[in-house]
Amino acid sequence: MQTIRKQMIGLLEKEEMSAREISQAVRIREKEVYEHLAHIGRTVNTKRKKLVITPSQCLECGYVFKDRKRYTRPGRCPHCKIERISNPTYRILSF
Repeated sequence: MQTIRKQMIGLLEKEEMSAREISQAVRIREKEVYEHLAHIGRTVNTKRKKLVITPSQCLECGYVFKDRKRYTRPGRCPHCKIERISNPTYRILSF
């Protein structure tokens, strides 16, 4: 049986996924996914791979959270103050 992080790495090497999709695939809470992503980012760096994050975007004004360092979804847009934000997606790529 593989560990949760190894399962997540396997999934993210195959396709781009949101935290919700990952949580459903490995059967853990969405909050736990964010904790594991930080460790996975460091782990794959040592294997000449990179955890790529497609940033969240405001669905109202189109603002992209490209400089955000956290793995979680932002609460609201800093420009229009609306809470309709898309979820970030994650993918592991080789370089």
